Amino acid sequence: MWCGILADMDPHLLRTYVTVARLSSFSEAARTLGYTQSAVSQHIAALEQDLGAPLLTRRPVAPTAAGERLLEHAGPLLLRLDAARADVVRMAAAPEPGLTLAVAPTALGPRAVAALPAAGVTVRVLARDGIPAAVATGTADLGLVDGLAAPSDPLRLPDVAPLTTHGVDEEPVCVLLPTAHPLARRTGLRLTDLADARWLDAPDAGLPLAQLRAAGGGHGFRPALRYEGTDVRVLTALSAAGHGLTLLPRSAAAGVPGAVAVPVTEPRVVHRTELVCTGAPRGAAARLVEVLVGRV
Repeated sequence: MWCGILADMDPHLLRTYVTVARLSSFSEAARTLGYTQSAVSQHIAALEQDLGAPLLTRRPVAPTAAGERLLEHAGPLLLRLDAARADVVRMAAAPEPGLTLAVAPTALGPRAVAALPAAGVTVRVLARDGIPAAVATGTADLGLVDGLAAPSDPLRLPDVAPLTTHGVDEEPVCVLLPTAHPLARRTGLRLTDLADARWLDAPDAGLPLAQLRAAGGGHGFRPALRYEGTDVRVLTALSAAGHGLTLLPRSAAAGVPGAVAVPVTEPRVVHRTELVCTGAPRGAAARLVEVLVGRV
């Protein structure tokens, strides 16, 4: 039912609703969108009348149960609309001389770094889940995403728009341990043996714990400390100081002061990096794709 309703809905009203719900304020939404507060109120009233259900409580401003359900559909729908607009504009425009590359913190490995052009590149480090959206909406020309996978298996990416992915690199993964850790002298470790250890939860800097759970049987890997940032150096410093273990690609885990990188021997998993693009890349983006693709 929701799909049919949303297909006929005015995207301007929907965007206004999402902004009000996100900011919990009609006045803040009006400032953000460049509307008057009266116009914002009219948009919400029109949307509620169209759907036949109240979407927001007013004091405080918060989504109702129906409003929460609408938010679940609205985000992906608006992203698709933005991606469609960006795709059409991109096709009509001349290619820009430079290149904007969105990367996850551990996706820009040595091979990708060596492939970058000598000039004209902007590297933008983003949270891992935000990279497909950045490419789809045109805020980045290309993206590099990474994750834990079985050898040669593609990554599972958010379905935000029609995107093309290419495997770029695969490398072993290592558990980063403080040098004084009882397991630091091991030549290899089984991931399942570490399910009850203290782990760092750093979804945007390291490999997410959810991926470790999936690889390790679906349980354990509870966090001792959460790091909400994208700086891998902070993550490795926390691990070296004993605040928890973390799993990293071998190139990112090697040479960390006060820590030892021990390879994971079971299960057989790798750190996989994929290139994300939309349509047919042109200019500097096309040249980088040519260099990177086919090097797994």
